[in-house]
Amino acid sequence: MENFEPVYGTGPLLGIAAGAIALLLFLIIRLKLHAFVALILVSVLTALATGIPVSGVVPTLLDGFGGTLANVALLVGLGVMIGRLLEITGGAAVLAGALIRLFGERRAPLALGAASLLFGFPIFFDVGLIVMLPIVFSVARRLNGSVLMYALPTAGAFAVMHAFVPPHPGPVTAAVEVGADMGLTLIVGLLLAIPTWYLASYLYGLWAGKRWEIPVPDDIMSDGTVKQDNPPKLVTVLSILLLPMLLIFANTGVTTLIATGAVAEDAGWAQVAQLLGQTPIALLITVLFAMLVLSRGRFTRHRVEEIVGGALGPVCAIILITGAGGMFGGVLRTSGIGEALASTLESTGLPVIVAAFVIALALRVAQGSATVAITTASGLIAPAVQASTGLSSIDLALIVIAIASGATALSHVNDSGFWLVGRFLGMDVKTTLKTWTVMETLIGFIGFGLAFGLSLVL
Repeated sequence: MENFEPVYGTGPLLGIAAGAIALLLFLIIRLKLHAFVALILVSVLTALATGIPVSGVVPTLLDGFGGTLANVALLVGLGVMIGRLLEITGGAAVLAGALIRLFGERRAPLALGAASLLFGFPIFFDVGLIVMLPIVFSVARRLNGSVLMYALPTAGAFAVMHAFVPPHPGPVTAAVEVGADMGLTLIVGLLLAIPTWYLASYLYGLWAGKRWEIPVPDDIMSDGTVKQDNPPKLVTVLSILLLPMLLIFANTGVTTLIATGAVAEDAGWAQVAQLLGQTPIALLITVLFAMLVLSRGRFTRHRVEEIVGGALGPVCAIILITGAGGMFGGVLRTSGIGEALASTLESTGLPVIVAAFVIALALRVAQGSATVAITTASGLIAPAVQASTGLSSIDLALIVIAIASGATALSHVNDSGFWLVGRFLGMDVKTTLKTWTVMETLIGFIGFGLAFGLSLVL
């Protein structure tokens, strides 16, 4: 809503914000209200409490909701289609098997983690974990080691990619809210995801595997073999995974050359490269390419349509929750709460990147959902980011990583991922806290440490 002047001062506005977050957590945690409904309800109540006119409440809600979905829904929808096509055709097993042969069985945890990092680009955490676990269990049985040594590097790779790298909904939403360039966020996210995974997941997984001897569960989905009679070739799988990244990297490179004056802005080839490298266009091209090369000799056109259509159903809830989080953030900005938070942070001297991490971490611990933590934290911190001067495009991308890091750490019993990993690995709650929770916390704090360190030197 344009031209709205805040009714209250900084103190009351921050009090309303604290009350809104407390109510949101109460509705989700205690009353078990779905996050989508809870976010809409709290957004309406917050708008009314801050004095937004009744006639402006719905337009404010729709602006925040639509603005977020315009970016998030497109990227998440296309990304999950690519992941589903690779999953159905057995591409994960092909890549994992090739890497194990390349690295050798002694380095199987590294090979499985590397495969999961690659597949973590288009595939969501829970889907990727379920696809890779049969392969993990097959390797663990063959090598007679604790399943943690192979499962934690795999699960950690998907967790890192899901939190740090677009087109996953968390980093996409945070980038949209704080105004970070999506292509640069992808590059920065990838550069930080790899060392974070190596330190927090791979090395910790090796240590945990020696510390806790967890046998491979007996009642698992399969023996790790490829069920598709005609799996894709390795070069096909790699081409699908690398195509969007190459297109996006090309866009970023051309944009940099134009900014430095090395290339004319109206050069035809440069404009084409920029268009093809826009994240939605790059993912669209990759979806079409994957549909073509993966279906050839395997599926009819009708079956391909069923596969990509079926991929959208499971992510609808995530997309809607993300949009509702953007709605909440829009109310916070319009009401003046964002500016109040920005002025408060400025007076305390707390860097915006640190505040972003702390807010996301508090929300993660309180209600469990990383998606809700990211959307809420990015909405709260966005006005402070916009009010800050001297932030470069890299700084904005690093703030996205800080938010994602805070929303990843300290996974515990109110997080669905906690139960997913514990159940599949046959661990009790105490062991899951000692292993999965510790690894997620290491990912969050190491990822933030790297982002904060780069923000100091760049």
